[in-house]
Parts: sequence; structure tokens; C-alpha cells
Amino acid sequence: MTELHEMSALDQWLALQRGEFSPLDLTEHYLARIERMNPDLGAFVTVTAEAARRRARNLESLVSRTSPLWGLPLADKDLNSRRGVATGYGSRAFAGTIAARSDEIVEVLDNAGAISLGKTNTPEFGMYGYTESLVAPPARNPWDLSLGAGGSSGGAAAAVAARLLPFAPGSDGGGSIRIPAAACGLVGIKPSRGLVPSGSGIDSIGGLAVKGPIARSVTDAALLLDAMIARRNGRIDHHFALRAPDENDGDLLGAAVRGEGRFNIGVLRNSPFEDARDIFVAPEASAALDIALGQLSSIGHGIEDVLLDHGGVYSSAFRRLWQISAAGIPVADDNLELLEPVTAELVRTGRALGAWEVTETLAILNGFERSVIEQFSRFDIVVSPALGQLPRPVGSYNLEDPDENFWQQVDYSPFTSFVNVAGLPALTLPVSETAEGLPMGVQLIGRPGGESTLLSAAAQLERRIHWQHRTPAFANR
Repeated sequence: MTELHEMSALDQWLALQRGEFSPLDLTEHYLARIERMNPDLGAFVTVTAEAARRRARNLESLVSRTSPLWGLPLADKDLNSRRGVATGYGSRAFAGTIAARSDEIVEVLDNAGAISLGKTNTPEFGMYGYTESLVAPPARNPWDLSLGAGGSSGGAAAAVAARLLPFAPGSDGGGSIRIPAAACGLVGIKPSRGLVPSGSGIDSIGGLAVKGPIARSVTDAALLLDAMIARRNGRIDHHFALRAPDENDGDLLGAAVRGEGRFNIGVLRNSPFEDARDIFVAPEASAALDIALGQLSSIGHGIEDVLLDHGGVYSSAFRRLWQISAAGIPVADDNLELLEPVTAELVRTGRALGAWEVTETLAILNGFERSVIEQFSRFDIVVSPALGQLPRPVGSYNLEDPDENFWQQVDYSPFTSFVNVAGLPALTLPVSETAEGLPMGVQLIGRPGGESTLLSAAAQLERRIHWQHRTPAFANR
């Protein structure tokens, strides 16, 4: 008999609609798995079991049964506040802080009928592409517990890969959804800037940080993304009035279910960081790209190489933007000792920059954004490796030296951050495994607003590769 956690999120939703089990049944099932498995995994920093049970018991009276996530468990990334629950931001500076109100994305998902089981692990203020901090155990990779889950949505990815959740929301300011999704063998989507009203990116420095889904399959990712957008009659609704998923409508779930179309696809093998760093792409990452291209070509898509002209300006400008972003961390100068060493130094450096330097950095990256969109404009999709290296062992990153730390992150994920700068949608998808059984994936980059095209092409790949049915041994404990 199929266990509940083995079902897709969409199948769980359909079974809930049919009354085959209740939201409480599903909630209890996942809470039991979290209690048993999280101590070894580090996916959750807070479990709100009693609150989840109360909501599950009363869900029928709280939210319409046909709401798109009705009865489905998920968890809030610990950068998002839920009223009455501790929000720590992965930092000693906020340890034990109880949120007085819920963030908008939390309310959106509640109104969609989801049941939060707690808070997922994140590095300090979500600043890093790994999930290790001084306030919680590291988020480990379910495919090999000696490896990290990536970051900054590492706890979310670890939970989904280990089947502690059917899917999970994350946020992505430089790869923070796509890096952990790729490391853990999952589908991760960074939406176009502005697509998700409660996590649009427009209010973040450089327009980088957006919210999106992490899931085991393309369809499940589309299901969660549609709910995060909050639609009514096919249009974005800022008041969160949502409707049930329908594979025949024009929403993203429909595009993922249908998986139709033939597209002009560019192949990107160079990184904009090469202006300052010798970028080495692991053979396993290149092999995954070749596998994906072979499948896409056999389907009938057009394939053409593209060389990104980055103008030799990207690496220094993006690094400065990282520092500028850190300057806004809400910790006073005389309390910086509460931050981790790399974070504290980033804050100091960012706050020392003048207005001219900030303005110049934003202008350089604005020009880079326009250039990337123009260079990619002849393609429906651009495909690159998802990561430059295999998943990194826990403890690999230098937590004292910001310079070495930055380049370690660049080496691991040289293809993700420029997509945030350009405001483009991107999706990571697992397509192969290494000799050690680790997942390797590719990144699909779309045109502005091109999520439907990405989902269609990704669904076609998924039908041929069937990665979504593979499970790490840890999940079967």
C-alpha cells in the first residue's frame, strides 16, 4: 500500500477532496515523520505541532474545501514571520523573538488552505548558499547526510527530499531556491520579478529576492506557485481569493500538466563570474547538461549555443550588491558581535559604502539586466548547469573570511545569481545521478513572465527521465 508521503502533492490534494483521509490524518502522518527524522536532518528549527493539529481539525470551517492547497502540509522558511511563533532569521540576534504579526506570504498560503507544521532552517538572514549557522544544526542532504542541503532554503529542500513535507515555499535572492533544490534532487522555481505579489522582489535591493516553490515534481511545483501567486479568475488577486486547481485552465498548473510545445533553446556554458574567477564545472554537472540536451533535442526542440557577454563588470558589481544588501540587516552597529563573523563584516563593509558607490552599483547591474534580456531574447529557454560542483560536505565553507566565503559560493553556484539580477524566471530540475548516487540537474531560464514555457519544457523532460519517482534511502527509514 502506498504511504501518504509517497503520493504527489496533487494526488494528496485530490485524495483529500474525495475524503479518503482528512487534513488531520495527513498532518499527523508528517508530524510523526518529522519527530522521527528531523534530529538527523536539521530541516526544521521549530515544529508547531499543536497549532497544526488545531488548524487541521478546524480547516473545514476556516477555508473553502476547494481552495488550492486545502489540507496540504508545508512549513514557513524561518525568514518569514508567523504570528505567535518564533522567527529567528538564522541568527543569534533574533533568537527567541516571537512574531507579533504574520508576513503576507504566510497569510496567502493560509488562505489557500495549507497547514504549516513549523519553520524550516536557513542560514543567517538567508545570505548564503548553504544552510549552516550558529543557532541550529546544519540542514543535511537526504541523499548523503555528510553533505549540506544547500541554501538558503536548505531546510525546506531537505524536508521535501526526505518526504517530511509534500512541498515547501522558499525565497531566492541569488539562487536560494535553485541551489538547495538542485543539491537535493528537487524542482525549484525562481519566478519572474513581480510575479508573486507577496514576494515580488521589487522591494528588495536590486530587485533580487523573490519567493517560489520547492517540490518533488514539476506539477507539484506549479501547484504551489499558483497558490503563492494568489489568483482569482486567472488573474493575480492581492486579496488572496483563490480557486481550486484545474488542469484545463490557463494557470501554471495547467501548463505543467499538459507539457506541450516546441521551443528554441539556447545552451549556456559560461558564467558572468569568469571575468574575475576561473570557473570550473564538474564533469558530473556537464554530463547532466548533456543528458538534458539530448532529451530536448530528441523531443524536437531547436538547440543552439549561446555565449553570455557579461561586459567584464558582473562579479565586482554583484559582490558589492551583496554587501549593500547586508547593510540593511536590522542589527545596530554596537550589536554586530551577535552576528556571525562573515555577516558582521559584510554589514560593516556595506554600511561604509557611500551613496555614489551604491548608485553606481545599481546602475551597472541595471545595464547588465538589459543586456542579458537582449542577448537571450531570441530563445524561449536558455539551459545551463544547475550547479558548478557536486553537493558540498557540511563544514566546507569558511565562516570567518568573507572573501574566501564569497568565492566558495561562486564556485558552487556560478549560474544562478545573474538570473536574479536580470529578473528572469528560472527552474532547476534533476536529470541524472553521479556514480555515488547524488542528484545532478540543469537550470532552465525563461523570458520575463515565461514560467509557463519553463514548466512545459520541464514537464517534457520529467516524463522521459522520471526522476520524481526516485527517493533517497534516508526517506525510507
